[in-house]
Amino acid sequence: MKKILVVADPLEAFKIYKDTTFAMMRELQRRGHTLAACEPEHLQWQSGQPVTAQVRHVTLTGDAEAWFTTTREGREPLHSFDAVLMRKDPPFDSEFFYATHLLEQAEREGACVFNSPRALRDHPEKLALMEFARFAPATLVTRRPEAIRAFHAEHKDIILKPLDGMGGMGIFRVGPDGMNLGSIIETLNQGGATSVMVQRYLPEIVLGDKRLLLIGGQVAPFVLARIPQGSEVRGNLAAGGKGVAQPLSDTDRAVAEAIAPTLAARGLLLVGLDMIGDKVTEINVTSPTCFQEIQQQTGFDVPAMFVDALEAALA
Repeated sequence: MKKILVVADPLEAFKIYKDTTFAMMRELQRRGHTLAACEPEHLQWQSGQPVTAQVRHVTLTGDAEAWFTTTREGREPLHSFDAVLMRKDPPFDSEFFYATHLLEQAEREGACVFNSPRALRDHPEKLALMEFARFAPATLVTRRPEAIRAFHAEHKDIILKPLDGMGGMGIFRVGPDGMNLGSIIETLNQGGATSVMVQRYLPEIVLGDKRLLLIGGQVAPFVLARIPQGSEVRGNLAAGGKGVAQPLSDTDRAVAEAIAPTLAARGLLLVGLDMIGDKVTEINVTSPTCFQEIQQQTGFDVPAMFVDALEAALA
């Protein structure tokens, strides 16, 4: 039996019918592990002392509304837990960055943190893609409006997005006519102050933006294709996309298996690889989701695969 600390958004805000962190917690408790939770703002580091957090030890009730009870609360050192799961949702802002530094100090004190805090810092979710450019569509990251215009002139149909977005926030498509390109650049680029990612539009998006799960260096056998609805260009579930679970294709597997070992070796126990057609568009490492949607539609127990990998890492 292990003591597990989950660092996440407030438990009261969880939508447990679809929340991946909840699914992890449920499987951990089912196996007899004990659970505690805190938020990044509860982390604290005082000179001469270990990194601590104000934590609450919780038990899951099985009830759909009052889904957990708190058994006790208090400030405890992170290294007193067998594992710390960093599951704070984006954005990857300054406070997230500072939290990874505190978590890395906790590692030096003996804590086991997943995903690795250093790996979280080293793999911003949009930029991490560029290391694996051979699997990606034509992509540009820049703060120069003229470079964005040149990219559009070359590729005609493009997607623009901020580097710190999530859930489809701030994603724009500009077609061959260039309609609204100037306004979109102004909105995202803010006069050259903010970097923008620009990618060649992939028409395969109509078949879905596929979420592949890399767990402990292995690829889950099913993906969740998030299919845009109506005139929407975004497949993200948060933007109204429809999630349809599908078996992993041979192409999906080949790409994922080429990337997975490198990321796992860096301490990334769980990665959400996003693919449109045969191209990787994002590498999500902060708090990848879609466990419950895949399990509910296919019966494949993604939380069990994750906890298997976590237990193996702790062993």
